[in-house]
Amino acid sequence: MTLSRLRATLPLLLSISLLAGCDEGSVAGEEASPRPVKTVTATAEPLKTGSLPGVVQARIETDLAFRTLGRIVSRKVEVGDLVSRGEVVAEIDPLSLQLAVRSAEADLRDAQAEFDNAALTEKRKRTLTNVNAASIADYDLAEQQLKSAKANVAKATASLAKAQEQLGYAELRAEFDGVVTATFAEMGQTVSAGQPVLKLARLEQRDVVVDVPEALLSLVRLDESFEASLQLDRKLRTLGTVREIAPQADPNTRTYRVKLAIDRAPEVFRLGAVVTVNPIAEAKQGSIPLPIAAIGDMGGAEHVWVVDQLTGTVTSRPVQLDTPAPGARSVRIRSGLREGEQVVVAGVNELADGQKVKLEQEPRQ
Repeated sequence: MTLSRLRATLPLLLSISLLAGCDEGSVAGEEASPRPVKTVTATAEPLKTGSLPGVVQARIETDLAFRTLGRIVSRKVEVGDLVSRGEVVAEIDPLSLQLAVRSAEADLRDAQAEFDNAALTEKRKRTLTNVNAASIADYDLAEQQLKSAKANVAKATASLAKAQEQLGYAELRAEFDGVVTATFAEMGQTVSAGQPVLKLARLEQRDVVVDVPEALLSLVRLDESFEASLQLDRKLRTLGTVREIAPQADPNTRTYRVKLAIDRAPEVFRLGAVVTVNPIAEAKQGSIPLPIAAIGDMGGAEHVWVVDQLTGTVTSRPVQLDTPAPGARSVRIRSGLREGEQVVVAGVNELADGQKVKLEQEPRQ
């Protein structure tokens, strides 16, 4: 029974093993076949940033204001006037301040008279005390009155100095050499302490102020040079250096304010002049554009698949990217990739290191 059954089942077992071997061979053949992928050739392209409008502004602008309440009786400058440091630019009615000085002077004379009288009294009491003609208590009282009178003189002296200083506040003087860029008060107007009367700007330090869109902010670096030309005459140009980048965007325009120093610009670049700002070089060295689909994520780091032309296999390569603009279809590679290399742009999530691939060139748009 056993022998006959074995003879009957032996052909069946052999056929099953042959079929299994054929299936394994077909699977191995499928695994060994190259995977078709689409690639592009890494090529650095000029980065067209275009030009941006800007306005020449003074780096330092100060609002000048009186330091005391008063009615303006004179304003000696207008917008555009050049002034020197210490020059009087406006005045308020000094009458009340002059009266305060006179009152302080009278208080000082009164205090000085009381001091002189106290000094004589103290001297007389001291002499009488020495010959036992006056009590020690009387002398102590006279000495105390002398000290009090001396303190009153010091107080009156300080009050007079304060009144004289406040009289000087009746004249508004320029804090530095500059040009008047705005006026806020007219003659006859009563202004409070600290209320701006005019705006004064330095001439030797100028900036070009540019509002940069968020998509181009990554291209701007501190101390980077840009060229600025007058919009009315593009032949008039100067170089500017980025000295300040706003830390946050404007809530309305979503642009970042950038200031370029143009301290050595010709005088024709006056305050308020409209200029056009252009980058010195339009190409970012080592910046290669790729479709966003070519970027994979491995352990939280960006990478691309680079094809080895000799072996026909792919290798994962970590890269550093410029921050892409919202909704952009491409991204620029800052480092990690060389020109001429073949990069996979489709199916990057289904590849493995060393896997053989079949290339299909992806046309650039």
